[in-house]
Amino acid sequence: MEKYNIPLVATQDSHYLNREDAPIHEILLAIQTNNRLDDEDRLTFKEHDASFRSGEEMAEVFKDLPEAIENTLRVAEKCNFEFELDKTHLPVYPLPEGETNSNVYLRRIAREGLPKRGLGADKKAHERLEYELGVIETTGFADYFLIVQDFVNWAKNHGIAVGPGRGSAAGSIVSYLLNITDVDPLKYDLLFERFLNPERIQMPDFDLDFADHRRDEVLGYLRDKYGNEHVAQIITFGTMAARAAVRDAGRAMGIPYSFCDRVAKLIPFMANFGNEGISAYLEKSPELRALHDSDPQVKNLLEIAERLEGVARHASVHACGVVITEEPTTQYLALQRAPQDENTIITQIEMHGVEDLGLWKIDLLGLRNLTIIEETLRLIKELDGEEINIADLPLDDKKTFELLRAAETTGIFQFESSGMKRYMKDIKPTSLEDLAALVALYRPGPIELIPSYIARKHGKEKVTYLHPKLEPIMEKTYGIGIYQEQMMRIATDLGGYTLPEADTLRKAIGKKIKALLDAQKEKLINGMVKNGIDMRTAGKIWSLFPPFARYGFNRSHAVCYALIGYRTAYLKSHYPVEFMTALLNNASGDVERISFLIDEAKRMKIEVLAPDVNKSVSDFVPEEVNIRFGLLAIKNVGANITQAIVEERLRNGPYESLTGFILRARPFGMNKKVVESLAKSGALDSLGVERMTILNNTDALLRAAGGTKAEATNGQNNLFGANHKFEIKLVPAPEPASRTTKLGWEKELIGLYVTEHPLKEYWEKQNPNENQTIKGVVEKAIEGRAAKIFGIISKVHRVQTKTGRIMFFAKIEDPSGTIEVLVFPDTLGKDPSLWQENNVVEINGRVSKRDGEPKLICAEAKAISL
Repeated sequence: MEKYNIPLVATQDSHYLNREDAPIHEILLAIQTNNRLDDEDRLTFKEHDASFRSGEEMAEVFKDLPEAIENTLRVAEKCNFEFELDKTHLPVYPLPEGETNSNVYLRRIAREGLPKRGLGADKKAHERLEYELGVIETTGFADYFLIVQDFVNWAKNHGIAVGPGRGSAAGSIVSYLLNITDVDPLKYDLLFERFLNPERIQMPDFDLDFADHRRDEVLGYLRDKYGNEHVAQIITFGTMAARAAVRDAGRAMGIPYSFCDRVAKLIPFMANFGNEGISAYLEKSPELRALHDSDPQVKNLLEIAERLEGVARHASVHACGVVITEEPTTQYLALQRAPQDENTIITQIEMHGVEDLGLWKIDLLGLRNLTIIEETLRLIKELDGEEINIADLPLDDKKTFELLRAAETTGIFQFESSGMKRYMKDIKPTSLEDLAALVALYRPGPIELIPSYIARKHGKEKVTYLHPKLEPIMEKTYGIGIYQEQMMRIATDLGGYTLPEADTLRKAIGKKIKALLDAQKEKLINGMVKNGIDMRTAGKIWSLFPPFARYGFNRSHAVCYALIGYRTAYLKSHYPVEFMTALLNNASGDVERISFLIDEAKRMKIEVLAPDVNKSVSDFVPEEVNIRFGLLAIKNVGANITQAIVEERLRNGPYESLTGFILRARPFGMNKKVVESLAKSGALDSLGVERMTILNNTDALLRAAGGTKAEATNGQNNLFGANHKFEIKLVPAPEPASRTTKLGWEKELIGLYVTEHPLKEYWEKQNPNENQTIKGVVEKAIEGRAAKIFGIISKVHRVQTKTGRIMFFAKIEDPSGTIEVLVFPDTLGKDPSLWQENNVVEINGRVSKRDGEPKLICAEAKAISL
């Protein structure tokens, strides 16, 4: 240091606060490095004190270098940055040439939206617009609205699907007129004050949905518009939840997984919800308490796991959070490179801290269903020449509501689950209002209100109100309180609140602070009494409010998401082939989902055809009234060779023979593995050569074809060219591939059976009263119910129990679906050889719904010969 004349400073590498935290830090290190504590060569700090030392301790450590302590103090004194809280720092929208005032410009373009939305002569719309513009001007958020409308309209103009709205933003008519949202707040009685409260100035929250595969384009536009130094994504920290802490700590400590898993499953899902830790669940779960008190190993494991709860395990990029600043972001907060991608710049402060600093956080969410809508519209335009504006769909389409009433809702946003399908059949929706109610009610708690809502809609249950003045507010929901906005309306219309005060009431109820609730209770009841409502009835109406905090839903959000669901239902009902194609392409890589969607397509009388080098492209594509598998779905056939096969076919015509295909595709990287995969999957069937014969002649074909990728790149043709007349004589295979072999190849290379299920013939002969389909068992799962199924073993996972015995988790599938079967040691011991992949078995057992996913516990099993 003397050589370079550099002052010395004293520092300490601190990884935990107190010395007694060292053992927990060692376990955390082992978890992060995927090691065990007894691994000799693991990363460890056990020889080093990495606690946060006091000033006295540091002075003692550096007693021989007192100047180092002094220099550290000097450095600290020079660092004097104070975070400025409770002050808003909004970016400024760059106004077009000739415009000088954000408020004036916003007012002009919002008014221009009135006739575009068909509201030019609507007096209420004009009044609402002027009111909202006044609030926006007073609160200083004009630039906020201008920035949002700018990038939303940029996205729409570039063919990127944007959601009709999300959250409370749809309550703003300014948002609607600027084309940010697609829901008329007057038509659906949505409240602006739920979005922006003029009496409690807080930055409004625009959450925006975009097609998930093009969200990055929107982010790129923002960076181009405002500069890289003004835009950053937000960090998020992955923390350890209770169950994960038990499993991970146990693994690091060398405790068998099965033991840790058994302990972890005694902790309820969402164990950390409400900031409750493992100790709280020891009091609530007698089984967990008994295990803790009787087994010292469990006690130690839970104590360590509780100290790991909430610890940040890793940092990553927030899925949607983006911050945009007026000055460079480094003027307000520190940045870093994302651990997963050094080219991505993120904040060092999580989203709540960003908001506390008064910075503008906006959520750009990627929604797969919008990608599905976008791709469906693209296919309709390319194949039919029809261009559809999704925002202009009629909202009373007969065919769409027929599909919904029949609960044909596979692939329909928000309405696909089996429970939702059941309610859809019962409710028989006739309007978007019904769909919004289902979106709001289909959640734990309010789901109990759905039967009553349905009964009242169909006149089977009387609609009643605590007071006649509630009828205009709750008429659309048949007297059942569903939405937060309804509670706000009760406060204004019956209690004399202003809408901003009603929003304050909503937030007070949500916070569940007794002093706030008591004050609001007195104010609301007194207001109702002044409005002519007797004290007893006023008290009953107030009693609706506290429970409502548990289940009240944002009506603006419900209407917006119901609208997305309606749009997907419209496309499915009018353009089924294009819609199902888009669904399949957006399930890429998820074999179970693809299999499920193929079954749905078959039910719709749409056949999903096997891949074919003469008809397929890379992805699924409509083929008249059917859908053709893409070549990329085949294992070992990559994107480059797929693209080459398709482009060569488009340039020079269909492949007329096997020899011709090999000769034309060989220069683009065709190799033995690709040929074999194409053959086994059936993609070469249209060339007229039996699959086993292709496999027997692959080497000879490739040798004869010769050629390299380099020749193709240089524009050189091989010896025979695209229009060759030469055919290589093939040696027939001794025996053609059997049906079972072909289906096995399809399963191996595509992940599912395409042409037919191997159990099809056997399946059709069975008595449905004697055997249950897997789909039926899953959909009607009742804990402990006996079930009998048959199917193919598609996967077997071997697990060692706490006692050292072996059990299996077997995945069983039949033509209707899949289920996991638990085979405990005693059952397994009866016939261990039975439990091998591709064996066909009949299983008797009982249903288990533990952890929420139906499984079958095997009591007995036997092999089936097809």
